[in-house]
Amino acid sequence: MAKRLFDVLVSAAALLLLSPLLLLVALAVKLDSPGPVFFRQQRVGRHGVPFSIHKFRTMQHGAGGLPLTVGADTRITRVGGFLRRTRIDELPQFIDVLQGTMSVVGPRPEVPRYVAHYPPALRARALAVRPGITDPASLAYIDEAGQLARAADPERAYIEVILPAKLALAADYAERATLWTDTVVLWRTVRRLLGQGRPPRQGGHGGHA
Repeated sequence: MAKRLFDVLVSAAALLLLSPLLLLVALAVKLDSPGPVFFRQQRVGRHGVPFSIHKFRTMQHGAGGLPLTVGADTRITRVGGFLRRTRIDELPQFIDVLQGTMSVVGPRPEVPRYVAHYPPALRARALAVRPGITDPASLAYIDEAGQLARAADPERAYIEVILPAKLALAADYAERATLWTDTVVLWRTVRRLLGQGRPPRQGGHGGHA
């Protein structure tokens, strides 16, 4: 109950305070390339229930390919590159937090394609809580897109190396999370967004956002 109250207060305040920025970004996305302002993609939420996530669109509308971002992905638009580097493309997910499908802090939600590779035991633990905008795995895998770019087979590297490590972190978070640990993760994320280090984005499953 306390976590949900925390989520509602933080997301409502963020959407209110950031509304001028969100409007400017929406305009920039619309002017930069044809297509919708928002990118919607199915992700797997709490207890395995699917939901549609909100993000600012950062790729060419209708771009195909794997739901992975590898290195300097040619599908990414000019404005999209900036939004991804600063993680501003993730801000619309505060809408998902208000709707109750996400939390401010929690394991990043995966696409069904990769959730299918979760071992049963870890799957139950990682999906026991609402997915979040940021989490310890996001902070640990800052250069995920760069790591995948160096792999001979990026998707295989993601499934066999990165995904299990992130899943273990997600399961550990789900079992140990408190309002205090959430506050610490949120503070570390804000520090990075303010320029004290690179932003914690999960380049690996950016999809066609």
